[in-house]
Amino acid sequence: MNGSSRVYDVVVLGAGPAGENLADRTSAAGLTSVIVENELLGGECSFWACEPSKALLRPALARADALRVPGLRRAADAPLDVPAVFAHRDRMAFHWKDDDQADWLDSISVDLVRGHGRLDGPRRVVVGTADGDTLSLTARHAVGVSTGTRTALPGLPGLDQVRPWTNREATSARQVPDRLAVVGGGVVAVEMATAYRALGSQVTMLVRGHRGLLNRMEPFAGAMVTDALRAAGVDVRFGTSVTGVAREAGPGGTVRVETDEGEALVADEILFATGRAPRTGDIGLETLGLTPGDWLTVDDSYRVTGVPAGWLYAVGDVNHRALMTHQGKYQARIAGGVIGARAEGRELDDGMWGAHASTADSAAVPQVVFTEPEVAAVGLTSQDAERSGRRVRVVDYDIGRVAGAVQYADGYRGKARVLIDAERGTVVGATFVGPGTQELLYSATVAIAGEIPVERLWHAVPAFPTISEVWLRVLETYRDSGGTLI
Repeated sequence: MNGSSRVYDVVVLGAGPAGENLADRTSAAGLTSVIVENELLGGECSFWACEPSKALLRPALARADALRVPGLRRAADAPLDVPAVFAHRDRMAFHWKDDDQADWLDSISVDLVRGHGRLDGPRRVVVGTADGDTLSLTARHAVGVSTGTRTALPGLPGLDQVRPWTNREATSARQVPDRLAVVGGGVVAVEMATAYRALGSQVTMLVRGHRGLLNRMEPFAGAMVTDALRAAGVDVRFGTSVTGVAREAGPGGTVRVETDEGEALVADEILFATGRAPRTGDIGLETLGLTPGDWLTVDDSYRVTGVPAGWLYAVGDVNHRALMTHQGKYQARIAGGVIGARAEGRELDDGMWGAHASTADSAAVPQVVFTEPEVAAVGLTSQDAERSGRRVRVVDYDIGRVAGAVQYADGYRGKARVLIDAERGTVVGATFVGPGTQELLYSATVAIAGEIPVERLWHAVPAFPTISEVWLRVLETYRDSGGTLI
């Protein structure tokens, strides 16, 4: 195969969830498609993020729930079975094998090339395969980039020698460290702090700013998670920056962490959850006049701007629009439909909420943070509304007052916030914090994406006694007080 070449309608670079779904949709549109991947098919989500992290978190959250249920407290008040938790994690990560994913690609008639792919001018990808050969792939219609992201590590001297954890090491670890330092205050940081504290680690969180945890969400969400982490024994420190790290020599050497406050912390492992950077440094962007290592800016059909003829698309985290697996898959469905329509010369349905427009990326992005308590949010936050100048009514409700929450757990603590457009009377944002609130999220997403008037929501009757009855209480509060106008 040395020096060989092939021609397809579509070439997809990167086989994470976004890339796989893009190839699926273009294949379903009748286009010949090939996908290129140099790691495991399924990408970060399947093997080092969503799946293994939630497998580590599920036992912790289930135990926390059980401890609040009469009749279960005594049975649940015991340490987690760490080997069993890790074995469950391994199963959920498919033991870091991608045979099923390869079989699935074959079942949808998508070819697979394993190796490192690089763009090489218009509509061309050159792949260095694992056996040392070179394969040139040419696309008749489109090339899709879905190479994802990596942890953005800070520029600390000697950091490589410390062998720091990123999300990959945290989700695939074989042992629980006695002491774990977590640098950061976002989703990865709070989820891994939750998991490893439940598994027995003494966890210290070092958060650079003073804005709190989960600072892109409603402030009360981060505050409630902070309270719960501290109640569980996590040492959460705000306004603390790491200025230096060093690991002792030899097996099992500990990590010394220096902070800007002149303090020194000793840990067995240190996890950096300090944001994400695009995996675009070595995919040939320079051959198209783009800058290696940059995010790929796209229009609402996911075509990369600045590339003539509009043949290059970018879906998933690499375009920096909404860094979540489900949004990457959504983007792939939109982009696949766009590529298929353009290949047939059909007119695009690219108006707001149209089949070929990425509306949800800005209006209805759902997210769940699997901490204790859970945080579920979609659409605008109150801060978003204030920054944009949009007039909204903010309606808050204590979820613990709902009969379903009382049934769910003794001493249930939770809060709902719903944002209602002051002029149109439609829901534009919702945040729920509390045990079991992840299952409230889809209803909120439907309300926002469907632009359902509040008057119609009165006829969506929640079952009694469920936590979803909070929707009725929110509507009653809105009716009786109108909420807070911002």
